[in-house]
Amino acid sequence: QSDWHNCLKLGYDVRNKCWPDWMESCLKDAGIPHPLDKDGGAIPMQVVSPGVPLGTIRKSMAEKLGLKDGVVVVGGTTDSNAAFFAAAGVEQSFGTAVTSLGSTTAIKLLSRQYVEDADRGIYSHRFPSFEEDSANETSEAWLVGGASNVGCAVFRFLGFSNDELEELSSHIDPEEDSLLEYYPLVKTGERFPLADYEKKPVLEPVPDSRQEYLHGLLQSMSNIEKEGFRSLKELGAPLPTIVWSCGGGSNNRVWSQMRQRILAKGLGVSDIKVEKADNTEASYGAALLAAATYATS
Repeated sequence: QSDWHNCLKLGYDVRNKCWPDWMESCLKDAGIPHPLDKDGGAIPMQVVSPGVPLGTIRKSMAEKLGLKDGVVVVGGTTDSNAAFFAAAGVEQSFGTAVTSLGSTTAIKLLSRQYVEDADRGIYSHRFPSFEEDSANETSEAWLVGGASNVGCAVFRFLGFSNDELEELSSHIDPEEDSLLEYYPLVKTGERFPLADYEKKPVLEPVPDSRQEYLHGLLQSMSNIEKEGFRSLKELGAPLPTIVWSCGGGSNNRVWSQMRQRILAKGLGVSDIKVEKADNTEASYGAALLAAATYATS
């Protein structure tokens, strides 16, 4: 047993909610048991929505973990999707987005429309469903997005300390454009918003002022985030209405203000908000997912 999210990159067809014929053929040709065989197979037989009850924990395991008998086990999710649930909270709507500003930059957006484009590194996770009739598609929703190799790792790569980042950022005007343009990768290769494994880092010219350099880097990273959302929109996803931020970069208030300005202007969404998420731990998101099972029952 498993869930839609963890099986996506195993090849599970999340649109039709089944294993594709080509996978079953490959397994058969390789002499690997089919998942429906009585002896079990290499892929899960039952794949459910995240949050759907799968059964109760074994008594021996409950005793080992110090849990009560009858604890319900529900379909899980991936760490990045759980982080979305944590950051976005329980009041999510289409257009809610989460940008993770860690060593790389990851974007997830709640959409009615399934989108996919391998050339742009874009894919969709089916959003958890608590409908009793799993064939009912009226509530179909998707977590769409991608992950860029550009991220906060570049600051360490270029020798910026935390104290320097905080000090220099305090002197940057987030409403002012920098004339510097970069593509701040730390090594060759990009995934999103354009899958280009030969994409080279662009970290020059280096101005005399470290403040000017940081301004250009932050603006360039904001532009990549904007292009990510623009690519999603071109494929049919909604424009973001609110972007919850997590990861180390979310602590930079000036950068958040800059990102909000660039997203508003570049996407034509004047009332877009960029806010730091109160909760970002994947474990918290997983707990919300499990709790939602009972809130909707």
